Formats: sequence, structure tokens, C-alpha cells
Amino acid sequence: MATRRTFIQQTGAFALGSLLIPQIGKSAFFNGASSYPPPGLQLYTMGRLMVSDTAGTLKKLASIGYREVESAGSNKGNFYGYKPKEFAKMVKDAGMHWRSAHVGGAPFRMEDIMKMAKNAQDSARIKSYFDKQKDAVKPLNLTDNAQELADDAAEGGLSYLVCSSIPVSTLDEIKKAVDVFSKAGEACKKNGVQFGYHNHVTEFDNVDGVRPFDYILGHTDKDLVKMELDLAWATKAKQDPVELFKLHPGRYPLWHVKDLDKVKLEPAEVGSGVVDFKRIFANARESGMKYYFVEQDGAPQPFQNVTNSLNYLKKILA
Repeated sequence: MATRRTFIQQTGAFALGSLLIPQIGKSAFFNGASSYPPPGLQLYTMGRLMVSDTAGTLKKLASIGYREVESAGSNKGNFYGYKPKEFAKMVKDAGMHWRSAHVGGAPFRMEDIMKMAKNAQDSARIKSYFDKQKDAVKPLNLTDNAQELADDAAEGGLSYLVCSSIPVSTLDEIKKAVDVFSKAGEACKKNGVQFGYHNHVTEFDNVDGVRPFDYILGHTDKDLVKMELDLAWATKAKQDPVELFKLHPGRYPLWHVKDLDKVKLEPAEVGSGVVDFKRIFANARESGMKYYFVEQDGAPQPFQNVTNSLNYLKKILA
């Protein structure tokens, strides 16, 4: 399927260093320094490796050059079968920082996810995934477990807790998402963690006369609910990420740096597809970006793919 939709998250689903920003010159950017944050990776990219060899995978990613990571759900739960403190120690021992975690927004059923399918191929992939996940550990979700997830985030020393996705196909679902996010934002704030929401393509569809993206950001507190903008899915939805930054300046502390191939618009190595990363990074200051995470859904050769993506970023940001 052309997106890592919520069914994966809900059911259990490298060194850039200080890269100068020519457009800003010597002016301050992040905490007084004229540089981008170190490179990060959304660990969903590594697929089953995060369960079969968690520690080894993290160490290899660090050797490639990644310095920040964002976790995703797995068939062993939200943190690959580990307690938050245990996983945080593994990341630290590998020489990286665990900055953010993706968690599910609602307890989806296969029937709910099928509504998001755009074609028969999508439907087949969704059904196949659910068939394989019958014995998976059911992860917590924000609708039912917001406080527990906020507590887990604090225990793991995270800066951000991010909703991977939530149903937004009807106005009632959109309004429920606003309620879930507002409560999650409050729970996170009490623990010194920032809550955020990660978009897919669906957030830019017209639903009963509104776009979920606009409604959610317009009906939530800008300090409680931030955005993790997925640059690829926004681009696929025919949105200009830079224009989105201008709509809500400073509200995008996290990015997913993902590309789309030029033919099918499927996830691809960063720099090999259609997303204009150089222009987007040049506008990072207006977005309020603090961390960015390379991601490639369904990466066929994960280690090589993430290495190539990092090398491309080095080239355009140096």
C-alpha cells in the first residue's frame, strides 16, 4: 500500500552533524547554532529487524551515522517487547538518542482500515497484514490509554509522543480525533512531554466540507498539539510543505523525511524521487523543526536504503 496507514501501528504493527544552512548564513537557528539537528531515523523503516535483532540493528544504524531515532509499533507492542527504560538504554548504549515514539490513536478493526484502501491491491495488503498479526501483542492506543502512554514516554525520557494515525474519514471521526489529541496533549504536558500528530494523505481529503488537517489544527491548542509533517504524504496529497509551514508557523517540530518514486509515488530512498528536500530544508526555521527522521516504508534493503538516504542529505545540506 502506498502508505504506512494506521493498521500497522494499531495492531502491533546516518553523520550529518552540524550541517550549515547557507540561506541563513551566520544567523541563529537551533538553540543559537547555525546548523541542522543530527540525522534521525524512523525505526519503522527497519521492519522486522527491530524485533529480531533490536540491539544489533540500533548499533549498525549508529555506525552508519544516525544519531536520533523515533520508534514505531511492532508485533511485540509499542517498544519492541521492552519496557521504555530498557529500550532507552539500548538506544543510548548504541550511541544515539530516543527522541520520539509513534503510538496508535484508536483501537482499529480490519473493517475500519479497509475504508482507507484506495484500490484492490491496498485491500489485499491490509487483509494479509491482519492475517499475519493474529497472535501479535495488542499495543496501547491514545483513545483508551493516553495517560499510560504519556507515562511510558516520560519513563523513556522522550521529548515527543506522536499519534501515528487515527480515523478521519467522517466529521464525527475528526471531532473525536480532536478530543483524543487534546486529552493526550494534556497528559503529555503533565509529564514534560510534547504531543504531536503524524499525517498521511487522508488528512488532506475533503470530508463533509472540511479538510481533517485544517480542522484538527484549528480546533486544538497549538501548544498542546504539534504536527509531525510527513513530507512525502503531504506531497502526494498535492500539498506544498513550505506553504503548510506558512499556515501554522512553528507548529512542525518533527518531520518525516521520506521520498516518493517518480512513477508510482511509492516510498523510496530520499533523493531518488519527487520531493524537493533542499527547498523544504531551507524553510526549516519557519516550520519550527527540532528533529527530522528519515523513513522509507517497506524498504527492500533497509541498511543500504537508509545509508543512501543519509548520503543524499549530506550532499544537499552540506
